[in-house]
Amino acid sequence: MKKDTHPKYVEAKIICGCGSVVETRATVPEIKVDICSKCHPFYTGTQKLVDTAGRVEKFRRRQAKKVVAEQK
Repeated sequence: MKKDTHPKYVEAKIICGCGSVVETRATVPEIKVDICSKCHPFYTGTQKLVDTAGRVEKFRRRQAKKVVAEQK
């Protein structure tokens, strides 16, 4: 490698908003993130399902109106 071309690769801490700290190596000594695998709803199993039945029914009614209008 050429000198002074590449950034320094140093010990780094990744700090999550939940307080979790992961030590790794990076070009910056500290990285702050909002969410990590320890607090992300997908990985923790606390993901909330959104009830979309109302939106689906509204879409179907709208499509039915279009089909009726096209048949006339």
